[in-house]
Amino acid sequence: GAAVESGGGLVQPGGSLRLSCAAFGFAVDNYGIGWFRQAPGKERERVSCIAYADGAATYTSSVRGRFAISRDSAKNTVYLQMNSLEPEDTAVYYCAADPLHLNCKGGMEYWGKGTLVTVSS
Repeated sequence: GAAVESGGGLVQPGGSLRLSCAAFGFAVDNYGIGWFRQAPGKERERVSCIAYADGAATYTSSVRGRFAISRDSAKNTVYLQMNSLEPEDTAVYYCAADPLHLNCKGGMEYWGKGTLVTVSS
């Protein structure tokens, strides 16, 4: 299995982007799916996770209220809607599957290659 991210790009502060995580070889309904990001010179951080069972969403505090994760079972894709973007959101964004159902806090699999988000005026 593999995940493929898309939707990144250059956006001005205050703008919006929607990232997509398309799953191949596995069903997003059967796994928690997480979005992560890594900015230059920083460690990778967990941004958001959607639980497989009930679709419950969790967010890191810096994006709560601005980002929204969602799942489209028919398209086997998970999205990350990002609003009110800030320069601090600049990073490569990755998605991955959570087969152990740890709320995306460990044991992630099927990492994608990432999509670059740049927030700049």
